[in-house]
Amino acid sequence: MALPIPISYAPMDARLVEAVPDDAVWQYEPKWDGFRCLAFRDGSRIHLQSKSGQPLERYFPEIVAALESLGAKQFVIDSELVIPQGNALSFDSLLQRIHPAASRIRKLSVETPAVMICFDLLVDSDGTLLADKPLEVRRAKLERFAKRFLSHNDRIVLSPATRDVKVARRWFAGVGAALDGVVAKRLDVPYQSGNRDGMVKVKKIRTADCVVGGFRYASKGNEVGSLLLGLYDDKGLLNHVGFCSSFKAEERKKLRPMLEPLIEPPGFTGQAPGGPSRWSTERSTKWEPLAPKIVVEVQYDHFTNGRFRHGTGFLRWRPDKSPRQCTMAQVRQEASVSPLSLALHSSKRAG
Repeated sequence: MALPIPISYAPMDARLVEAVPDDAVWQYEPKWDGFRCLAFRDGSRIHLQSKSGQPLERYFPEIVAALESLGAKQFVIDSELVIPQGNALSFDSLLQRIHPAASRIRKLSVETPAVMICFDLLVDSDGTLLADKPLEVRRAKLERFAKRFLSHNDRIVLSPATRDVKVARRWFAGVGAALDGVVAKRLDVPYQSGNRDGMVKVKKIRTADCVVGGFRYASKGNEVGSLLLGLYDDKGLLNHVGFCSSFKAEERKKLRPMLEPLIEPPGFTGQAPGGPSRWSTERSTKWEPLAPKIVVEVQYDHFTNGRFRHGTGFLRWRPDKSPRQCTMAQVRQEASVSPLSLALHSSKRAG
């Protein structure tokens, strides 16, 4: 591609902070729950690059087609690929796209089409490099680009942005099924490829009380490796929803004498832990069921499709909590506003 930025160009990253910064040098944007993507176009050639440097265009043919339909023939856009489902974004639907079968991908691209939410313009439609300009300039160029080329494209939309910290805090207060958090970018610096010097992110960390429905021994030694967490559904069934393995050494020593006397099937009466994965050893896939007696409070970031997406963090034991109080109601996330409607509203306003 004859663009001033190579496809190996690394996207800028964000440093995690505890609170939304509130001085005048920042622009605020929603943090979308999707796949980071740099979109390159040079004439008929289109390339979608993931944050880790992997090509994505084969997995999102509907986005490629939408980019091909634009009047702009040259550009590099920093964006997030998301899949809206109702008032939420489905990360699991994105993961299903990374599939070896082209027929499966084509089917999903129709059933659950993706949206590209654009938040930075690194090369303009005339091939001009913008990455060396401050964000204040790049955002103005992006809004003009959106007004000219995106007004009638529902697959490629402009991310809202604000310099009003009160608006950013309202977005953050509504973080849940719709948004992943808030990012703040310095207005006065050029694009920070491959580093965290110009952007921070604030994520809302949530907690839940879970029943310990089982455990796994560590793959080596005689210690407990992880707790298997459960929540009761509306039918009163205890479903496996994830695991917790983040214990300090002194806390981990207490686990075997606490858990082994409670070993008792079935452990989980609803969804049970799955089978082995290609990364697991035979021992690490075997799990021990427990009587539903112990409640633990854990910290998590995402809960989707009936599971914690990542491992949870141990906070404390909850002997004061009845296991039957540990229900799915704790982790149901209602979006305060549709994330897609935020982006579409911003695009229409820009248009």
